Amino acid sequence: MEILFLLIPLSLALVGVIVWAIVWAVKSGQFDDLEGPAYRILLDDNDTPSSTPEQTEKSSDADDTPTRN
Repeated sequence: MEILFLLIPLSLALVGVIVWAIVWAVKSGQFDDLEGPAYRILLDDNDTPSSTPEQTEKSSDADDTPTRN
């Protein structure tokens, strides 16, 4: 019987955490677009822009540096 004095407050605290998590998720927009991710997986990702010449120049400069052993 004494265990109820522990279990009831713990269960109420757990319910409070769950309610807070749901309220936070709704306010942060987690449920705004439920169908978008399902369609996004079907779209082609080849339309992403390629790297700019500055980025390729920086990466090629980094490859020319000698490494020490």
